[in-house]
Amino acid sequence: MFNRLLKLKIIKLKLYIKNMVCLRCKMVVKSELEKLGLHFTTVELGEAEITDKISNDQVDKLKNALKLTGLELMDDSKKILVEKIKTIIIELIHFNDEQIKINLSDYLSEKLNHNYTYLSNHFSEVNGSTIEQFYLANKIEKVKELLVYDELNLTEIAWKLHYSSVAHLSNQFKKMTGLTPSHFKNLRHKRRGSLGSL
Repeated sequence: MFNRLLKLKIIKLKLYIKNMVCLRCKMVVKSELEKLGLHFTTVELGEAEITDKISNDQVDKLKNALKLTGLELMDDSKKILVEKIKTIIIELIHFNDEQIKINLSDYLSEKLNHNYTYLSNHFSEVNGSTIEQFYLANKIEKVKELLVYDELNLTEIAWKLHYSSVAHLSNQFKKMTGLTPSHFKNLRHKRRGSLGSL
């Protein structure tokens, strides 16, 4: 009975981490928490939940260790909200194959329990760009990645990333990169070929 009551009193503390965008980032955060002797229940993109009290010294050590890897421990509520928006978009594009059934603004509002105007204003204020620009930039990066892997054709890439057509994908790609997808793909093949001849 006493052990059960003790377990119920464990306080969970969320740490919010900027630039945490991949599985390797999660491994880095887990490793740094373990080095400091901090126990965690979850480590997800953008956040970690610990079950220990954290001293100011441990916070400073964690901040410094994360900074060396390009990550940043955050405590500003606006920045935390913006990182949550980024994390949701990154997960949606890079780690989820299912198409969302509602538009992005409604999806973000539902996930974060704020209206889209509020989210959009905070994002633009902190990030200096719009949510839509961030979303499109990530979609184009994913297209580049899929073109380099050369496992899917352009029609399959358009379908996978929920473009209405190959033409829509191509137009957006050219607008953001200055290249057509096929030109980008050819440049990658030529570059790889010239490196192979060294």
